[in-house]
Amino acid sequence: MTGNAVASSLDCRGMLCPLPIYKTSVAIGRLAPGEVLEVVCTDPGSVADFAAFAARTGHRLLASEEGDGLYTFRLEKRAAG
Repeated sequence: MTGNAVASSLDCRGMLCPLPIYKTSVAIGRLAPGEVLEVVCTDPGSVADFAAFAARTGHRLLASEEGDGLYTFRLEKRAAG
């Protein structure tokens, strides 16, 4: 993980696909380029979903961690353009 501070957090516990990705898309749209969004999920499928979301959108997946049934992701909003 990089030293980027988290600008915003999103709690998606209890939600199943596609809600965590949809909510992440909305939340990251509110951030400035370079800011970091942290998302917490309970859906094991979110690991693949967030990797695909980052690859498709150009946002950088800084971290993907699992512990105690929680999946935590940190995404850096891509530069505009």
